[in-house]
Amino acid sequence: MIQTLPDLVTFEQFIEWYPSNGVRYELHQGVIVEMPQPIGKHENVVGFLAAQITFQFLQMGLPFRIPKTALVKVPDNDSAYSPDILLVNHDNLVNEPLWSKCSTVIQAASIPLVVEVVSTRWRDDYYKKFSEYEDIGIPEYWIVDYGALGGKRFTGNPKQPTMTICELVEGDYQMTVFRGNNLIASPLFPQLNLTAQQIFDSAL
Repeated sequence: MIQTLPDLVTFEQFIEWYPSNGVRYELHQGVIVEMPQPIGKHENVVGFLAAQITFQFLQMGLPFRIPKTALVKVPDNDSAYSPDILLVNHDNLVNEPLWSKCSTVIQAASIPLVVEVVSTRWRDDYYKKFSEYEDIGIPEYWIVDYGALGGKRFTGNPKQPTMTICELVEGDYQMTVFRGNNLIASPLFPQLNLTAQQIFDSAL
């Protein structure tokens, strides 16, 4: 039986409550949000990108890992997110106060990259998580909208599958959009030889 909690909870209450029922949850400014089971296409894209990213950091000899269920906590409020792909810098985890207890990171130095594959809750990825990841200071954030679910300001008119790479420049995210056969330009992985269309096709 899942414990009943008040409408707004702290991060500490959220972690203590978090059930081991196989369901993923996030905390959005004190509100517990159940994350729906992803569809197959979504998981295909996540798996493809995780493999591509892993190949890159292994080739570069970087001390990175992709944990399965770790959380990113926003330091200044009660929000904690479970990105589709969270790349962590293993060397900095010793400085993370919440890592050993609840596999949660809060420092930008621990998070070189996050990836969100857009689902029906697209506003979370384009607005809420965009601003919170920016506030944390995460250097690079990928928004992969293979289904063109986001608003036209992000996916074009008519709407098209779109990948947006957000690079932190002097505290603000600079957004670069990739579609079709555009080669992805990742500041973190400059050797990545991958087009936006290859990413979108991985959903099939």
